[in-house]
Amino acid sequence: MKTAIILVSEAGANIARNIQRELEGSEIYSTTGTKGTLWINSITGFINDDGHTFDSFIFIGALGICVRAIAPIIKSKYRDPAVVNVDSTGAFAISVLSGHVGGANQLTKLVASTIGAQPVITTQSDNTNLWALDTLGKEFGWQEQQEGSSMNKIIFAFVNGKRTALLLEVKDKGTRYLERTLPPHVTVYYHWEDIPQEEYEVLIAVTPYIHKPVIPTLYFRPPVLHLGVGCRKDCDAQGVGEYIENKIEESGYSPLSVGSINTIDLKKDEPLFHSLQSVFKAATTHIYTSTDLEDIEVPNPSEKVQEVTGSQSVAEATAIKSAWYGPLVLEKQKGMITEGNQFTFALAMNFAALRKGHIEIVGAGPGDPELISIRGRRMLEEADLILYAGSLVPRELTYCAKEGAVVRSSASMNLEEQFEIMKEFYDKGLFVVRLHTGDPCIYGAIQEQMNFFDQYSMSYHITPGISSFQAAAAALQSQFTIPEKVQTIILTRGEGRTPMPEKEKLHLLARSQSTMCIFLSASVVDDVQEQLLQHYPPATPVAACYKLTWKDEKIYRGELKDLAKIIKENNLTLTTMIVVGDAIDNRQGLSRLYADEFKHLFRSPKVGRPGFNADSKIKD
Repeated sequence: MKTAIILVSEAGANIARNIQRELEGSEIYSTTGTKGTLWINSITGFINDDGHTFDSFIFIGALGICVRAIAPIIKSKYRDPAVVNVDSTGAFAISVLSGHVGGANQLTKLVASTIGAQPVITTQSDNTNLWALDTLGKEFGWQEQQEGSSMNKIIFAFVNGKRTALLLEVKDKGTRYLERTLPPHVTVYYHWEDIPQEEYEVLIAVTPYIHKPVIPTLYFRPPVLHLGVGCRKDCDAQGVGEYIENKIEESGYSPLSVGSINTIDLKKDEPLFHSLQSVFKAATTHIYTSTDLEDIEVPNPSEKVQEVTGSQSVAEATAIKSAWYGPLVLEKQKGMITEGNQFTFALAMNFAALRKGHIEIVGAGPGDPELISIRGRRMLEEADLILYAGSLVPRELTYCAKEGAVVRSSASMNLEEQFEIMKEFYDKGLFVVRLHTGDPCIYGAIQEQMNFFDQYSMSYHITPGISSFQAAAAALQSQFTIPEKVQTIILTRGEGRTPMPEKEKLHLLARSQSTMCIFLSASVVDDVQEQLLQHYPPATPVAACYKLTWKDEKIYRGELKDLAKIIKENNLTLTTMIVVGDAIDNRQGLSRLYADEFKHLFRSPKVGRPGFNADSKIKD
């Protein structure tokens, strides 16, 4: 975004400079010749003559001056620049013009947070936490289409709380946002035939499908359809784009949802391929080689196409490839508008957009519900089933589950039982969260589950979490690496019922005297201590960390020679992390960041934060 910061009064110079530092591509303009600004003869003249070259304006000064300066250029909310006004004291940042479409509301919030001002936004949908329907499409890459009423009338009905049906027939980032922020007067549906239209005044539909609504409808067309194209050499392109559009519509899909146009490299310079880009204006283009397409199974392979291009298919194969191996919704169609100008096309639906079951393996963090990631928390809020590792994950983490969600502990289930309940929900097209302690990749037992998912070609993804070894470092107020002394952290476990690989025996790992975090080993602490003492000195610091970040967290410090005694006397169990190494409580060793050549980057402690002095820790 190209932004002009208009400095009306020199009193606001520092505010203008702080905003400029935060906004890439911004310049400060003034009539006063203030240092660091670009001189202009008059504000109104500058706006009139050069205003069209900027996406946004930020005025620093009186609101009246701002309003009079922009008045001559105001045309339409769909073309006006974003305008924000900040008073010269920096107390208020006001969204003046083009709040939604031009982005002034978002810019106002950014400016306010940069200078510590109060944002002033008067747009009703923003102040009532309602969706900004006129910018949703732009935000999520959807094409807009109205039916039965104008955009303004639909927005008016929606923001005034009229009963609204929301149809979501695909899923993407935008539909997840809508589900998560559903207003009370909106009811969500996932199938067209389920909507009792007579009960609603407005319909909002995120879908590539063509329907016949009887109430005012705002369609958002997501770019989930992928068009594959092949043709004879030098095929006449006249009318082909319109022909394909009509065929797509006849098949029940909107051409506005075509997200990409695809072909093989042999056809990349064909006039027909390039002409389609002017018909499907929002679509990207992809070119594939025959090697890219060789493993793609298609319903209509062709020996002739194989002979010419090296691939058994062009239209179907490139459509499937671009759709991430999603299903064909329109198999290969043959067309010819003028004699000798044959072409083929096919249409596939993006696999990721299919509204079907999905499993998210989520790292719960070490236990404190506030230490789950933002994404992990959002997954829990959206899940239809939460299956959590009850013996290791506090149930409090699941309290954010939506109404109607099923929450089950897997503590009493074997692997087959866990998979059975997850597959039951998955087969209904529902969203499952498998909640594991810490980070799932560390002793998370997810490999066996993923093996099941792969066997049944199920959709799944992993959201990482904070591991208990990181929680241990925080609780011990220790940096687990020491410059020039310890630069390695070893995550391992003692040998219990599960044998350790011969090369990973504790006494071999102990040779490096690195910081060692030992999981799941309280029950075999005698063996752990014996192996570690083969290479660590007896006085090496140790910490036994029980239920890190839980309400009943306990931490016991000592020396390695007393490790077994510490564990046994305090009856520490499975959820205990053992940390060994000189990094515990270490305050020696200087990072290069604090070496003499970098001292100029830091302020003197005397002028630092309140409560800070050179001889103490930060108190505030």
